[in-house]
Amino acid sequence: MSIDSAAIAASEYAAPLAHYVERLGACRDIVSHLAEQGERTRALLAGIPEERAGFRYAPGKWTIRDLAGHLADSERVLAYRALCVARGDQTPLPGFDEVSYAATAGADRRTLADLVTELAAVRAATVALFAHLDEPALERLGTANQYPISARALAAVIAGHELHHLAILEDRYLGAVR
Repeated sequence: MSIDSAAIAASEYAAPLAHYVERLGACRDIVSHLAEQGERTRALLAGIPEERAGFRYAPGKWTIRDLAGHLADSERVLAYRALCVARGDQTPLPGFDEVSYAATAGADRRTLADLVTELAAVRAATVALFAHLDEPALERLGTANQYPISARALAAVIAGHELHHLAILEDRYLGAVR
């Protein structure tokens, strides 16, 4: 099943998520985008030397390893939300504090290669989830972080969130790393 970003109404997600959804522009097939994006992200991160994976562009900012771990954690949370919403679970889903997740994840005790492998596995699971949801499941609304959200909007948020962080990676990390 393809998901067209143009079909996602603003009422299907909270206003604070709009910048993620809007990053996709006119994407006709978010599922294919997620698959291709996952491969591009894997290749980009895999090309960073391990000795540079602990780089922070400023004091108190995440390392490249932290960023990779954050992408995996966030995608897991968002994909779980999509699964719940798609299955019609009306249980309100809580928000999550990405800063505390990153602080306790231990990404800097792992290799970047290990984190990249994990992120690729998470993306494969996400693609498999969205690829097999039918239109009613994708359009279904649930509640996450006290706001209504559809399963298809969550697909867009996952893709847009990664685009957001890849732009930061390119702009603030890789220019200094290369």
